[in-house]
Amino acid sequence: MLSPQTLSVKALAEKTDRIITEVEKAVIGKRPLLRQVLLAVLAGGHLLFEDYPGLAKTLIAKSFAQVLGLEFKRIQFTPDLLPGDVTGAYVFDRRSSEFVLRRGPIFAQLVLTDEINRASPKTQSALLEAMQEYQVTLEGETLPLPRPFIVLATENPIEFEGTFPLPEAQLDRFLMKLQVGYPNPQEEAEILLRRQARQRDEIELEAVITPEELLQMAQMVETIHVHRDLINYIVSIVTASRSDEQLELGASPRASLALLKLARAGAALEGREYVIPDDIKSVVRPVLAHRLILKPDMWAREIPIESVIDRIVRTVPVPTIE
Repeated sequence: MLSPQTLSVKALAEKTDRIITEVEKAVIGKRPLLRQVLLAVLAGGHLLFEDYPGLAKTLIAKSFAQVLGLEFKRIQFTPDLLPGDVTGAYVFDRRSSEFVLRRGPIFAQLVLTDEINRASPKTQSALLEAMQEYQVTLEGETLPLPRPFIVLATENPIEFEGTFPLPEAQLDRFLMKLQVGYPNPQEEAEILLRRQARQRDEIELEAVITPEELLQMAQMVETIHVHRDLINYIVSIVTASRSDEQLELGASPRASLALLKLARAGAALEGREYVIPDDIKSVVRPVLAHRLILKPDMWAREIPIESVIDRIVRTVPVPTIE
């Protein structure tokens, strides 16, 4: 495996294009969305999908796991799911008369937590340490998780019955929140035609890279240059959210870090060794939307959080980088 210094940005951009092209064999008409998913993967973060059932959220997760060569586990969150069902536990083995660790599905490289907001807050909290520290503590023993480690969570819209809203502390640990959206009629027809042609539900995808190569690519992203003026630009956007008159809660410094990481990944996908303002602006919405809380009167008036974000971005001067 090449070192990060010998992997060129151009080679990285070519690999990412091959990855997305392979995933598109299964997920039709969603290239901008797939690009955002790959941004999060390269930035080493976790993703939250909020959308209605049946829009290929699970398919996206499985497809990326196959194409990136990652070990994949899926956890279906339900009201009766317990924290031990996620992390695992020590159980008594009668044959050896010892307690043996049975690892839960969290010990995988890409973990899909499906309908995360159907489980109780206690079970949701089982993910907090894993998502932030990349480890799990069981019976006082700290166990490292495999690397790379990515959580891709799905949730139903909050107005659905039988859901528990995610606490702010957990929402803040997701790098981005994305919506899939319905396909247009032409794309939906293509989905049916491909299903008819292959005569089965399963879609076979080829691994384009290995987990080791993915770690190498992520390390390459860390070398992308960010001008000091663009650092200040990120800070200005996030700071403006904390004093906005329509918001009860602004974004934390974790949002600033997310913008930095994703902007670097976006530059790398374009084959550039440096970040430009558009790299930042393109990810502001998915980074901030789940981190901001509207004031009660704004929420009652159904003010879209996206409109508040767009207004904040418009008010912050864009630096001119030579």
